[in-house]
Amino acid sequence: MLLAIVLALLVIPSNEYIFLPDKAHPVAPLVSFAGSREPAQGGVYFVDVVVRKATLLEQLFGGLHHGADLYPASAINPPGVGDNQRQQIDLQDMRRSQQIAAAVALRAAGKKVVLRPTGGLIDGIEPGMPAVGKLEPDDVLTAVDGKRVTSTSDVFAAMARLKIGAVARFTVLRDRKTLVVQVKTVGSDTKPHRAVVGVFLETALDIQLPFPVRIDTGNIGGPSAGLAFALQVMEELGRDVVHGHKVAATGEIFADGSVGPIGGIKQKTIGARAAGVDAFLVPVGDNAREARKYADGLRIIPVESFPQALRALATLGPAG
Repeated sequence: MLLAIVLALLVIPSNEYIFLPDKAHPVAPLVSFAGSREPAQGGVYFVDVVVRKATLLEQLFGGLHHGADLYPASAINPPGVGDNQRQQIDLQDMRRSQQIAAAVALRAAGKKVVLRPTGGLIDGIEPGMPAVGKLEPDDVLTAVDGKRVTSTSDVFAAMARLKIGAVARFTVLRDRKTLVVQVKTVGSDTKPHRAVVGVFLETALDIQLPFPVRIDTGNIGGPSAGLAFALQVMEELGRDVVHGHKVAATGEIFADGSVGPIGGIKQKTIGARAAGVDAFLVPVGDNAREARKYADGLRIIPVESFPQALRALATLGPAG
């Protein structure tokens, strides 16, 4: 009986998720394009986090593993989104981050890149708001009440014309299908009160590169490796980015070259240390402060943009 209980604790999943460190991975084997060149020494590394359902035993004893953290399902999946859908969203975020990373690096290298705004991309949905269960993360809003929108500012302008309590009619691109979704608005919490539905937006982009850039990460999802990808593309274009060092990097990268915060920084810092890198580039602010707590001697370099990251790496000097 005791053995059966122990076995059950070891294998039965709990209602919580566990975050575990994963050793940082070199980016060079994942990136390829015509004429790409890998550095003879050093390299760029990306970091990820192993996320899975915690077993009952892990839940009972707070994770059991070095560097582990436990989180409730509500902190992992957006409202109304299950595990499978979240995984698909993560993969879409990864693909988008790869495109943006390649665009940022190629543009910084003087290549012609076309970025065409195509709508309002839903980045998140606020719990308890009318959009829950109707709109979904990664939906692209292409029209509001029949009026075409191509950017977040267009969406905000269209919503500003609506009265609080009115029904907004959104034309949505979801999984390559066009839908019309009606959502009743509510008043915003902040003044001046305006009609909102509770979505967080960024501008969706159609990205056209001068030549194909392939970044193959398999089933790893999420946007947080964008900075590492951009650095590697720049390195393979022939610019000496790492100066012979092993450099880990994390941060979501945006089309303007800015670097945004990411999750799981504790586990990612431990993963960077495990790979024996010389420095770890992280987003400024809370991410940098948290990374320093677990650095244990690893050099933490806070950055807020791709150009700043390049300048910071240039100051490292040649590897010994």
